[in-house]
Amino acid sequence: MGGSDTRDQTWRHTYLQPVFLVLAFNLISAAFFIAFVNRPVYDDGFNINDVHQYAVSRFSHDALVSQRNAPGPTSFAWMAAAVRLIGGNELRDARVGALLSWVFLAIGLLFGARFGRFPELWYAGLLTLLVFPHAVEAAATVLTEGPALFFAVIGAVAWTAFVSRADFGARAFLFGIFGCLSMGVAVTCRQYYLALLPAAALFAALQLARKNWGPGEKWRWAMRAGFSLALSAVPVLLLVLAWKGISSPGMQSGTSYNMMYKAGAGLNFTRPLIAALYVGLYLVPVTFPLMLRLKSAQRWRALAVAVFGGIAAGFFSGSLLQPGPFNSVVNAAARIPHGARIVFIVIVAVTIYNSIALGLTLWEQQKLVLSTPPAVFALLTVIFFLLEQFGVGGNIPFYDRYILQVAPFFGPLLCQPHYGLALRF
Repeated sequence: MGGSDTRDQTWRHTYLQPVFLVLAFNLISAAFFIAFVNRPVYDDGFNINDVHQYAVSRFSHDALVSQRNAPGPTSFAWMAAAVRLIGGNELRDARVGALLSWVFLAIGLLFGARFGRFPELWYAGLLTLLVFPHAVEAAATVLTEGPALFFAVIGAVAWTAFVSRADFGARAFLFGIFGCLSMGVAVTCRQYYLALLPAAALFAALQLARKNWGPGEKWRWAMRAGFSLALSAVPVLLLVLAWKGISSPGMQSGTSYNMMYKAGAGLNFTRPLIAALYVGLYLVPVTFPLMLRLKSAQRWRALAVAVFGGIAAGFFSGSLLQPGPFNSVVNAAARIPHGARIVFIVIVAVTIYNSIALGLTLWEQQKLVLSTPPAVFALLTVIFFLLEQFGVGGNIPFYDRYILQVAPFFGPLLCQPHYGLALRF
């Protein structure tokens, strides 16, 4: 036991140092940007309209139905609350509200993770989030990711603590209720967090099936878990009733942006492929050592699949490339004859090869993964995030910034001290 405790303490310390360092850098960078850049950038010009509406009308039904943008209303209402409280420059105050959501996220995770059995995995999740390319941008501008991440991650930490302990105490039950309500609120910030709800339900079902229960305990705990899960749907149902859909009326009809963009529920077969490509792409920097660990027979098969997959993707690069840094890198190579397509094929091939290596490693270590509740929940969240893309209608591109929403779940899945996939410092 002493050796295990020492190892866990070492890994917690291993992640906490870079977490504090990167967190301080991100917050200071965002604060300087907010202080000295007093003009709209990126999506500020679009999002500030809804922030203004909620600041003036509060969280009223009229404000809800008149919302212009696609994300849920709660993130805009969060930033509008900062505008009302500070009472200064509207754009700057809204940015401060976004920045504060990241501060609360860090504080909540660092303290909340202690109530679970694997706090170091959530520290790793915070680290993977903070080093993500769009993290500072989301903290310094009027973007909806900050409040959404706060509710989603805090809810996930509380829910995994409740499910993994299977405790019948009142405090544990409150953890379950709080976790599910928080995840439900996260959906009203960013609808992509709908993935959390089936992930939470399946996670609880797995715990129910795997654990050895005493007489009457199984159904007693199932009732508590079911009640908590039912509460997670309440914020979502209220939003759907107000909007008569999962997106704002203006985005459903297309009137928000003069018929340029529409968003709502639908059927989409290309978006899951695009999302899977970008998830795999952003996993490469934290899992690339796995490519070197493949056995000889696996290596050649994986290489063949990766090469053919990259070449096939090259024919559809126009559809697969979405706005973001990857697009910029590929387009920068366009000055060389066929350079853009070659770079795209190579990057996709590396992504596929690395994804195969990651999948094989997780399969080989499935007993360890399944014995680690945060890793199980993280894996389910990423899977359901990809699956829900089948139901995303409309024509809004899949900006690679959207991967930021599942970035904190990469850490618990990949950074376990038991098999050390990545991110060792």
